[in-house]
Amino acid sequence: MLPNGIGAEYKKQEQYYASKEYKNSVMKKFQSENRSTGDFKGNKVASDSGIYFSYPIARGPNENTGDTLLIKCVEYQAPSADPSTQMGIESFKVKESTGEGKNMTAPSVSTGGKAGVRIKNFGMTADARTRQNQKVKYYVELPIPQDINDTTSVTWGEDTMNMFQLAGLAVAAKAIESPGQLAPDAVGIARDAFTTGVEIPGLNADTQNAFKAAISGKAINALGANVTPRNVISRATGQVLNSNLELLFGGVNLRSFPFSVTFSPRSESEGDLVKGIIRSLKKSMSAKAGSEPDEYNGASASGIMIKAPDVFLLEYRSRGKTHPFLNSFKTCALTGMNVNYTNSGTYATYSNSTPVNIRMDMTFKELNPIYAEDYDTPNSGPGVGY
Repeated sequence: MLPNGIGAEYKKQEQYYASKEYKNSVMKKFQSENRSTGDFKGNKVASDSGIYFSYPIARGPNENTGDTLLIKCVEYQAPSADPSTQMGIESFKVKESTGEGKNMTAPSVSTGGKAGVRIKNFGMTADARTRQNQKVKYYVELPIPQDINDTTSVTWGEDTMNMFQLAGLAVAAKAIESPGQLAPDAVGIARDAFTTGVEIPGLNADTQNAFKAAISGKAINALGANVTPRNVISRATGQVLNSNLELLFGGVNLRSFPFSVTFSPRSESEGDLVKGIIRSLKKSMSAKAGSEPDEYNGASASGIMIKAPDVFLLEYRSRGKTHPFLNSFKTCALTGMNVNYTNSGTYATYSNSTPVNIRMDMTFKELNPIYAEDYDTPNSGPGVGY
């Protein structure tokens, strides 16, 4: 409800800023400013609903609500069902005479060459698919959260490999390359190691024999499962095999972004706006059962498959444009959302039952990891990049 004693002119102004006319004007202004920033050539809006939620509602045309967080809800774009398109698979043929390869649309059936399949890449990422075919459901513009940060991490792990593991790797590689030639070469080396001996500098003859027994399994069978080549050398000489310990790159990680926004509706129209924002986000993060009668029976999903929820493109904005300093985002999924309707510490509502203070906690997670090359693309923005 509007505050008591408010003047007629203020009521008229309030009604205008809650009207569809004002929302459409804000939408047109945003679209104009967004296009003027210069979009990545791969980004393309396939469809746009034009629905725009902006909280708080401005009190006047010149009121600046400060820096904002823009959340654009778009339809998830699934990978192509064709594996050759999805993973970048192509057939090829290698000429035996020269070893030269030639890309072909299908494996060759002619003689004189070897046909195979070359896997070039995993195809287009979820972020690229979404940006190149954006089906926009709606926009939500909120005051920028008070606690914003970005955390970038990759996985590194300790790994070891001694000389005997390297030798085993060489034998395995030989077996893959030339299975028929494995016996006279690799097996002969292994036989010599188990029968003639293993020459390791710094070990006497007795220790050499004990080490040979440990490798062949005789010592383990006789003395117990805890006897290993490493234990034999350590007990005899106080030395251990050089494990070549090294920290190796293990993989990439996905980033998560927690946001917390507090709503304090100042009017009935602003309360309706907050309700629309919460309802829209909760609906978009939910899986889709499908609209067909055999997919949704009115109470639960009854089809064989369920569809992925919508995803989101996030952006920090300042003065109506991309924020010149803060980080950018790849396409995100809304993985968690918690709404506290009694954020003031007690249950209190306006006369239309709208809570006076609401706290909405959201957790977004990017669909794809960040790579060094991403910082050289226009989507990284003018600030600190991703």
